[in-house]
Amino acid sequence: MKRLDKLTTTELSAWVQQAKTQAERGQIPDRIPQLALANPDWFAVHICCKSGKTISFGDTACVFPLMSVIKTFSLLYLLEHFGTETVFSWVGVEPSDAPFNSLEQLVSDRGRPRNPMINSGAITLADKLPGKDPRVRTLLFCQWLNELAGCQVNLDEAMLTSVRLTRSTANEAIANYLAEIGHLENLETSLDTYEQICCLSGRVEDLALLGKLLACEYHRLKSQNRQIVNAVMSTCGLYEASAEFAVRIGLPMKSGIGGGLVAIVPSEGAIACYSPALDTIGNPIAGLVFLEALSQKLELSIFG
Repeated sequence: MKRLDKLTTTELSAWVQQAKTQAERGQIPDRIPQLALANPDWFAVHICCKSGKTISFGDTACVFPLMSVIKTFSLLYLLEHFGTETVFSWVGVEPSDAPFNSLEQLVSDRGRPRNPMINSGAITLADKLPGKDPRVRTLLFCQWLNELAGCQVNLDEAMLTSVRLTRSTANEAIANYLAEIGHLENLETSLDTYEQICCLSGRVEDLALLGKLLACEYHRLKSQNRQIVNAVMSTCGLYEASAEFAVRIGLPMKSGIGGGLVAIVPSEGAIACYSPALDTIGNPIAGLVFLEALSQKLELSIFG
């Protein structure tokens, strides 16, 4: 196995070019007008190694909203604050074969969200974040992430306005159902908090630094919580495509419709990609093509 920190930008360049040719198969999401402004040709990668070495390539100055990638870190945050027993009394850890915003799945499961990586689970957890209102909750969470990871994510107000103007009817239906059966303390607070944390934005370097929290031992995080989050990412992080990419790439990963994708290489480092063109499931096409090439060439799969 070739180590992550022995990579060169020349090797990266070849894999990036190969991945970018696949981006034309994807679509920029247009439901949120601000997201629709992204250029489908943008691609950036940043790798943070345990050794301290960093490697980056491409459109690394691009700022993008983390969107569903944030679900990984809200899970970690709540595990650290409340412990596993409490958190998993709110949500499950089972994979879902339905779309990430499926109400039907939630109803058939009698209101218990399958996992924290789909919208029903993430909205449920947003309801539990510490803080008196959505703005304070988002600020406390953002400060915790930045202090812990040494990154600089912040709330993108323009993106949040765009999200609010085109609020997802699917998310509203999920939140209504969760509130009806008593799983949310406050419907509007949970939805608003969810929308705000999804609009936390940064560069690909910030996402890699966040990923590094899950890749390497860190004295301020419980090892068990890191292991749990990585396991849930492996089985649920790419929605109904999670099992396919566990086979093809073999790393804990999480995607977002903002184009972000983070992969964890345990004990070695984290790889973050930004590529805004998505496949039909909602995963960044070029990012996954790139990670598949990287994982196979360097034999990074955790199942090896």
